[in-house]
Amino acid sequence: MEQEERPGGPRPARMAARALAAALALALTVGLGGSAFAAAPDPGGEQPSVLVPVGRAVGIKLFSDGVMVVGLAPEADGTESPARACGLRVGDVITQINGEEVDSIEEVRQALQEAGDEPLTIQAIRGDRKIELTAAPAGTGESGYQLGAWIRDSMAGIGTVTWYDPATGRFAALGHGVSDVDTGLLMPLESGSIMYASVSGVKKGEQGAPGQLQGSFRVDDDLGELWANTGCGIFGTLTDQSLIQGLEPVEVASRDQVKVGPVQIWSTVDGDQPRAYQAEIVRVYPGGEDGRDLMVRITDPALLEATGGIVQGMSGSPILQDGRLVGAVTHVLIDDPTRGYGILAQRMLEQGEECM
Repeated sequence: MEQEERPGGPRPARMAARALAAALALALTVGLGGSAFAAAPDPGGEQPSVLVPVGRAVGIKLFSDGVMVVGLAPEADGTESPARACGLRVGDVITQINGEEVDSIEEVRQALQEAGDEPLTIQAIRGDRKIELTAAPAGTGESGYQLGAWIRDSMAGIGTVTWYDPATGRFAALGHGVSDVDTGLLMPLESGSIMYASVSGVKKGEQGAPGQLQGSFRVDDDLGELWANTGCGIFGTLTDQSLIQGLEPVEVASRDQVKVGPVQIWSTVDGDQPRAYQAEIVRVYPGGEDGRDLMVRITDPALLEATGGIVQGMSGSPILQDGRLVGAVTHVLIDDPTRGYGILAQRMLEQGEECM
């Protein structure tokens, strides 16, 4: 099986509390621009869905619902850490301590200091079930009381808005979920937003070494609110219409309308103005899942010259065929950066509707 990698998306916020840097130079996801029109639907048939292809690079920040355990301290002098001793596992999401809700690293620290030497009750989510554990914090001198677990409460990065629904005000981005880089699990979303961003540079992709787009975003320039993080993408409500100014809706292709052949991938590889690049669908997978409905190959000389193909940061870039929105780029093949996977727009739309 060929190795692959998701080309971009939020990364862990490696900073105290929920502070975010004013500008982050990260691998980013970018997409399309311009407009296109599809043929008028048959008045006697079912009205097709219409969406506005967006493809703009945006900053993405997510705050978790609870805190995720991403690591456990090793034994020291033959003694297990409190987290290991009580049965916590990597991937557990701590939601309450002693009956009080915790959504940040600071709230966990405060609960530990308040408990002191007394045992505390931890409520957590493990997979699809709730668990309750009892732990005894360990005193570590100047550092106070510790649980012996590494936890994460937020992530930040740059990604691409794939489409906007003019009928509902909703948008979708990335084409895949935002997963914790240590556990590979979806981040449980409590809140989040998208912000203005631009592309400032490109590291070209090579065989065995995926490239990446680099850029920055404006922390205080929110464009929309997030309310779902799923395997088919992140979803939210747009609050700033400047993101879609001048763009027009197109029909969404049904699965049976998608075929092998030429397509356009709308991506931004410089600044904040996207453009269309030539590519082709080389395979349509029946019953595809997890962002792998299509195999796409980049054929545009300009994009190959600029990026080497699909790079980290292009996930979410919309794919259009015959005037319809087909889907979005989701992964790049590490051994061949000219090729990658894509998800159907129809699948993203259905997932967004299920989350409402």
